[in-house]
Order: sequence, then C-alpha cells, then structure tokens
Amino acid sequence: MAAAQTEVRETFDSLPKALRSRAAVLPVTFERRPSQDMLAEGIESDTLGLFIGESFAEGEAGGDPMPPQILLFLENLWECADEDDVNYRFEIRTTLIHELGHYLGLDESDLEYRGLD
Repeated sequence: MAAAQTEVRETFDSLPKALRSRAAVLPVTFERRPSQDMLAEGIESDTLGLFIGESFAEGEAGGDPMPPQILLFLENLWECADEDDVNYRFEIRTTLIHELGHYLGLDESDLEYRGLD
C-alpha cells in the first residue's frame, strides 16, 4: 500500500495548480477488491478504480448522499500490472487520473477524448 500512497501523492502533486486544489480535498481510499455489496450493485470484479459521490460539477445540487471519493482496488491494479512494480505505479496513476476526471464531471467520451480512458 505504501507504493500506492506514494503514487497518489506524486500524481496529485504533479497536477496543474488549479486542478491540484480541487483534487486535494478528494479522499482516495484503498481497497483490496470491490466488496460483495459493490458486486451486487453491478460493479465488475476486476474494476481498477471507482469514483463515488457528487462530482465537482454537480456540487451539492446532485443529491448523492455519499461524499465524493475515489476507491482504488489494489489487488486488481497489481494483477493488471502483471505484478510488476513499474507497471503497478503506472496503472495507479492512470486509474487515479481517470477517476479524477469523473470527479470533475467528465463522462467516458470526455475522458477518451482527453486520453484518460
């Protein structure tokens, strides 16, 4: 988990200042894999990361009771990286930026257009 925490911190630190200030308030939680409840809600078992809660764009007007946060599923990320440390950090960074895009209100096509898919 230390490598994941370091990569998250370094990724947030590398963001442009305006984006960094928005991201700084967003908690990142580390889980082994999606929970049984998440699977029951339709989250795929091999999901790498997940944004939950209100997006920045929606603010409090969206009505979601969950506070915004990013979940990173470390075992899935490790397996996706073929159990290689360099690839693991790359996958963490890529997934984190993808989920941060959702927080900023970007949908899948917006993320793809920006190379964050």
